[in-house]
Amino acid sequence: MSDHPSNNMSSKEWQIIEKILLETHKEQKRTRRWGIFFKVLVFVYIFAVLFLLRAGGQFSGAIEGQSEHVGLVSVNGVIAADSDANANTVVTGLRKAFESDKSKAIILAINSPGGSPVQAGYINDEIYRLKGLYPDKKVYAVISDLGASGAYYIAAAADEIYADKASLVGSIGVVASGFGFVDLMEKLGVERRQYTAGEHKAFLDPFSPENESEVNFWTSVLKDTHDQFISVVKKGRGDKIDTNNPDLFSGLIWNGEQAKDLGLVDGLGSAGAVARDVVGVENIVDYSVQKNPLEQFVEKFGISVGEGISYKVSSESHFQLNY
Repeated sequence: MSDHPSNNMSSKEWQIIEKILLETHKEQKRTRRWGIFFKVLVFVYIFAVLFLLRAGGQFSGAIEGQSEHVGLVSVNGVIAADSDANANTVVTGLRKAFESDKSKAIILAINSPGGSPVQAGYINDEIYRLKGLYPDKKVYAVISDLGASGAYYIAAAADEIYADKASLVGSIGVVASGFGFVDLMEKLGVERRQYTAGEHKAFLDPFSPENESEVNFWTSVLKDTHDQFISVVKKGRGDKIDTNNPDLFSGLIWNGEQAKDLGLVDGLGSAGAVARDVVGVENIVDYSVQKNPLEQFVEKFGISVGEGISYKVSSESHFQLNY
């Protein structure tokens, strides 16, 4: 009878040891799986990098040796220095399209709410420069969903502008906005402490009361920029628009049919319809500059790896939630 408790204790101890060994074995298996997983990923990554480096560099969708075609360059999204629709990217595509011996015309496919007047101005200027170098090649701006503000600034440089009947076109104006927190700070008992050298260094500070002279100055800057925009539209559209229409440069936006009546667009149609019915060439080649293959691979690879690791970790977690 005296041996029974020790036997029970020994049995419990062995059960604990057995559980520890089983958990250790499971952990070793998980570690091996992760090791194999990452080794495979590294191998695939290195192989892909070496392969894509041979085809690296920026490239466009255009294929050398194409037959007669219409060159297409896209302006998608917000026009800004750090976006896909930046001036350098769009201009590079335009130059390639113009330089091709096989391109008979250029279509600028626009779907953008606008953005930086500087970036839009760079593109507008380059279109005029390229048209001067290649006078036989016309540029057709084709607006899909949206061609407003800076996007229309770009489109104005085209020989003709087309849109869908439901496209949104116009917004020939300039906007700058912000917030004022003076009253809120007073309610919260927050004191503003700011030290500057230069009378207007804290220009339009949202935590200070508005300064009338600064507001007037900023309004004059916006008006001057607006006048630049108006001049660009007048230069591009000429007598197609009624410059005496008070609404034309008010910042309003119209659908494609209304824009056609106002002379902001020349007709209604898609990029394919313009190539086929206006240019007379059905074949379209995309010269839009894309990310190089390595950048695309790394981006997609990173997303895939992140999703894979996230799934793996969550599937092995003791606190996994499911719906």
